[in-house]
Amino acid sequence: MSTENLPQSPEQPPRKPRVAVVFGGRSSEHGISVVTAGAVLAAIDRTKYDVLPIGITRDGRWALTADEPERMAISERRTPDVEELAESAEGAVVLPVDPANREVVYSEPGAVPKALGEVDVVFPVLHGPYGEDGTLQGLLELSGVPYVGAGVLASAVGQDKEYMKAVFASYGLQVGPYVVIRPREWEQDRSGARGKIVDFAGEHGWPLFVKPARAGSSIGITKVDDPAGLDEAIEEARRHDPKILVEATLRGREIECGVLEFEDGPRASVPAEIPPPSEHAYYDFEAKYIDSTPGIVPAPLTPEETAEVQRLAVAAFDAASCEGLVRADFFLTEDGEFVINEINTMPGFTPISMYPQMWQASGVAYPELVDRLVQAALRRPTGLR
Repeated sequence: MSTENLPQSPEQPPRKPRVAVVFGGRSSEHGISVVTAGAVLAAIDRTKYDVLPIGITRDGRWALTADEPERMAISERRTPDVEELAESAEGAVVLPVDPANREVVYSEPGAVPKALGEVDVVFPVLHGPYGEDGTLQGLLELSGVPYVGAGVLASAVGQDKEYMKAVFASYGLQVGPYVVIRPREWEQDRSGARGKIVDFAGEHGWPLFVKPARAGSSIGITKVDDPAGLDEAIEEARRHDPKILVEATLRGREIECGVLEFEDGPRASVPAEIPPPSEHAYYDFEAKYIDSTPGIVPAPLTPEETAEVQRLAVAAFDAASCEGLVRADFFLTEDGEFVINEINTMPGFTPISMYPQMWQASGVAYPELVDRLVQAALRRPTGLR
């Protein structure tokens, strides 16, 4: 029988790419990650992408969450929590571990597992350990799922400030003086570890900044003016990471610069300056997120200084083998030298965060920024590259 005169079924429209926005996590930066996710969910183009929000609770459960960005903002000086957004107190989302299958499954005790559909790309807006440090990136590589941002190595280097500084120094980037106290040093010989820091201060002066070696958002950092404050500062840093980093004070201006991956390679944004906060000893967590100390965008630099910090930001991006995006933080010293302090491979992405503000001033609005990051991830294969 001929089928020429039979009605033909219309072609199915192409499926929109499915973006899983993964946020929360087990680190001290859980709440800021939720705020970041809210901003991304509000900005992502729903006519272009299907979106699946997945929150990771503080104890590591992957939860299906409400797609309600308005509930994911700082309120009454308090950051939101994944548990408040989860659709169930026990349900869990499971990513595939088979590169041939990208279907995500949701299960609850006593219920038949429910398929949530395939995921084409993951947007991991996790900050700190167990997410920004290469652990999640390794899982996604094993699963064969593309993702936004740096790969395993760059994420790990970007999270560990000791090795980050070592990599930068090896590429000729100027870093400030620092000393590391490893867990065994403090646990077995506190007097010796304390003496190591005091000797460091004798060479570089007080005050010092004591911080977790693998944390961000200015969490766990203490400015220490003399030896009497060392023990308390060390214990505060160790609440977030058993390895701590002690840095000398650098006299100068705090300058930040964003890097974004375009089709032809990474480009730098206009830089921003972080002025000394009037009500805080330094640019700490509360100054950054709760009191929203405003940055100056663009930074009041000479054309030569702007070009140099942009060059250095891209150089740092390349030195750590980054992908997607980076925020590079510098000190412009009184001698006119740029000293790199650190990079963030998944910088704060809230509406008040400096990274999107710098790109807004560079002509890339927040929705376009999100779209460019997703498109860069879709272009990039998983595996060795």
